[in-house]
Amino acid sequence: AAAAAEQRREERLRRFRELHMKRYEACKLNSQEVVEEDKRLKLPPNWEAKKARLEWELQVQEKKKECAARGEDYERVKLLEISAEDAERWERKKKRKNPDLGFSDYAAAQLRQYQRLTRQIKPDLEQYEKLKEQYGEALYPTSDSLLHGTHVPSKEGVDRMVADLEKQIEKREKYSRRRPYNDDADIDYINERNAKFNQKAERFYGKYTAEIKQNLERGTAV
Repeated sequence: AAAAAEQRREERLRRFRELHMKRYEACKLNSQEVVEEDKRLKLPPNWEAKKARLEWELQVQEKKKECAARGEDYERVKLLEISAEDAERWERKKKRKNPDLGFSDYAAAQLRQYQRLTRQIKPDLEQYEKLKEQYGEALYPTSDSLLHGTHVPSKEGVDRMVADLEKQIEKREKYSRRRPYNDDADIDYINERNAKFNQKAERFYGKYTAEIKQNLERGTAV
């Protein structure tokens, strides 16, 4: 009996030491997690994105070095690794970079028009050098410069401006929501608001009232 009691006592002490060690490990891990969380909270909000970007750049540099060592073109190797689905998704993403969301306000429309026009500008360095030789210091005007009437636009520039204006007019006509007035249509309204109401009613209930209207027009309605 004494030996059995001593054995039970040793078993309880062993379990107590195991629980004590587990408690110590849990407190240690909890303290480490608190320290790591405090570090994460002190980091900038976009630190994870920056870290991922830096890791990606390092991988790209390593791949470029490997391709250079093998005598291969990195851009060609990168294109071979891209799947057709990824290529199509990237193309759709490029097209959505400046989507036409419709009119919101005049400032947004003006900014969109400015961005579109600036993307079309292609500097002509040869023409710039010619103008620089022709005008010299006068090409860079100051507050005392008088250049009114000295600049004559080229024929290509005028044609480009005309083509752009015609494109704007065509697009404006396409997106215009004003509907022309039809003289041959039946007049069943008293004002424009009533006409819109009648159009909505016809759109939703026209198929149910078509026979009633025909009977009223023929005079055969009961």
